[in-house]
Amino acid sequence: MKQQRRFTLLLATLLVGFIIGPILFHGTSQAAAKQVLHLSATAPLDTIDISKATGYGQTGNVYESFYRLGKHGSITPGLAKDTKVSADGLTWTFTLRDAKWSNGDPITAQDFVYSWQRTVNPKTKSQYSYLFEGIKNAQAISAGKLKPEQLGIKAQDDKTVVVTLEKPIAYFKILMAYPLFAPQNEKVAQKYGKKYATKSQNTVYSGPFKIENWNGTSNKWRFVKNDQYWDKSAVKLQQINYEVVPSTSTSLDLFQDGKLDLTPLAPEQVRELKHDKDFKNYPYAMIYYLKYNFHNTNKQKQKALNNQNIRLAISLAINRNQLTQKALGDGSLIPNGFVPKGLAKDPQNKKDFAAEQGVPDTVTYNKTKAKALWQQGLQETGLKKLSLTLIASNDDASSKTVTEYLKDQLEKKLPGLTLNIRQMPSTAANQFQQKGQFDISLSAWGADFNDPITFLQIPESDTSYNMGKYSNKDYDALIHKAQNEDANDPNARWQDLIQASQLFSKDQGMTPLYQNNASYLQNAKVKGIIHNTAGAQWSYKYASIK
Repeated sequence: MKQQRRFTLLLATLLVGFIIGPILFHGTSQAAAKQVLHLSATAPLDTIDISKATGYGQTGNVYESFYRLGKHGSITPGLAKDTKVSADGLTWTFTLRDAKWSNGDPITAQDFVYSWQRTVNPKTKSQYSYLFEGIKNAQAISAGKLKPEQLGIKAQDDKTVVVTLEKPIAYFKILMAYPLFAPQNEKVAQKYGKKYATKSQNTVYSGPFKIENWNGTSNKWRFVKNDQYWDKSAVKLQQINYEVVPSTSTSLDLFQDGKLDLTPLAPEQVRELKHDKDFKNYPYAMIYYLKYNFHNTNKQKQKALNNQNIRLAISLAINRNQLTQKALGDGSLIPNGFVPKGLAKDPQNKKDFAAEQGVPDTVTYNKTKAKALWQQGLQETGLKKLSLTLIASNDDASSKTVTEYLKDQLEKKLPGLTLNIRQMPSTAANQFQQKGQFDISLSAWGADFNDPITFLQIPESDTSYNMGKYSNKDYDALIHKAQNEDANDPNARWQDLIQASQLFSKDQGMTPLYQNNASYLQNAKVKGIIHNTAGAQWSYKYASIK
């Protein structure tokens, strides 16, 4: 999520790994003439191996699949020049254009076959292999029951890739724009072996840019125009220089000194600068939420967190309007459920999924009902008071604000509750969750692609990202129906997903807090940057300095 959401946002539990927000240094007029951008990232680039990545915000600019994401999440041409789909939606045939790797090798159908088989191979330990589910044998291969060679993809010839699905996938074309599904050069991978993609020179690139000067731990690296790229005439930038600058105050100073063209803003900066002429923002398909540990090793806490009334009480005790407008003040949106606004529209009436999923008295502030449900929940569990620990990432600028607000409000509204806050680096927070060593976590999920299932598959009983072990058979059945018997019927599938989201809200399997809003200052001289709310969020293919 995402994805992108995806760029990489370091959060308590955002395993999707998303936004590394760009900061563009504009330097001198000579740099502009050469079409060179200097960008900053809030954290180092952790990997350039698409099979092992946890986000594709930057690498979507150096790896390309059958399609690319254009403006507003539209599907635009990539390595495929033609696509045919069988009437039953189970066979997709992609014809490749004449394209080359950054080293001059031709990109072939076998490069896609190798890449996909490598990613679903359980030995690779890909965190995104679940996105291959629905492609023939993918799930069984990931589980170690079948060989990677049995995946439903084959090279019919050098220019033809045939993909076989087990069931129609309504969002398959959108998925094919995700860098995860890009090809990999088998000859290069075999040449470097275990060192493959551990340095920028140990791999090759299929996208508009290639990476240089990255060694796995670099705080500086650069993207250079890929002169072998099939559409290189559309690429205006010659180079993009990256440097890690984690402080938004530093980046803001640079922008105000005329040395940056774009700088992301922290919540407190948004409050001060939201009326600035250079201020811009857009809602990003990322939901921050509370994740509960349903298999808590402490039996008393487990009993409490498995009580629906206690979870509903926590949700209704949160004044999200106050949280977003006063505590955060950064333009973040109030969610209507687990799926964010602006992600997907009803195939019949074009209404936003987020609006249709709403259920009264699940995420709206109601302190009277919250207190009543809380008392009822304590009575049902035989408890008089409850102490819980909320873990959160201290890598995220808004984390401290949100956790302090939650502690203050929940302890006031829910008598007998003590909420302890434990801040830690995101890597540590992730490890605690993977081991099931937490009560509640402040988490976030960003969309990998523009479809509600990118969120609604997370609470399924058997998904790896469901670290709190939420489980509801009725919910699982609705998601299964949407993904199987109704997969080729857009309207029926939509209703399945609406019902699933509503059930999840009533159950409060996870408690949505707010939808992230990306805010930044941008110099008008930088043109053509494409940002999307899901998938590969930042695209520089058409960017230029005017």
